[in-house]
Amino acid sequence: MSLLALYTEDSASPRLVSQDAALIQRELAARGIGFERWPAQAALAADADSEAILAAYAVEIARVQAVGGYGTVDAIRLGPDHPDRLALRQKFLAEHTHAEDEVRFFVEGRGLFCLHLGQEVLQLICERNDWISVPAGTRHWFDMGPEPSFCALRFFNNAEGWVAQFSGDSIGERYPMLDALLAGAS
Repeated sequence: MSLLALYTEDSASPRLVSQDAALIQRELAARGIGFERWPAQAALAADADSEAILAAYAVEIARVQAVGGYGTVDAIRLGPDHPDRLALRQKFLAEHTHAEDEVRFFVEGRGLFCLHLGQEVLQLICERNDWISVPAGTRHWFDMGPEPSFCALRFFNNAEGWVAQFSGDSIGERYPMLDALLAGAS
């Protein structure tokens, strides 16, 4: 279940919560964020490494690269037993920007993108079949939860891959995390 919660920066209560993919797409597009639902058709083996994941999604990768010119693609897959899950979660939870677009296609599981756009904060639970494109320079953070379970293809315009500039703003501490949003939606 993809879910969008939209807040004003000074409110702890969302002014909009929706699981309607068309409404989510419209709200995000109005703010310059790309969102689409694509079929993630490949079944991945439990021990699939990055190379196998990228091969399974070669058609989707080629489509995104052709449109966006993304020369570098990787696959990030984290499960609840990943040895670096706590350190990675803390790093991704810190508000940051990138000098390039952040483009992701979720092929398994889910994660929470939080976007700080002017006086608004948008929280988007992305799950399998969700594609998101966040423009360069957008302040955001990401929560994969305390027991992560997701796999996403990541597209980059640079050979270095994921490079963040951290804002030092603790705004993320004022909003629900993935588990709280999931609990509220059920």
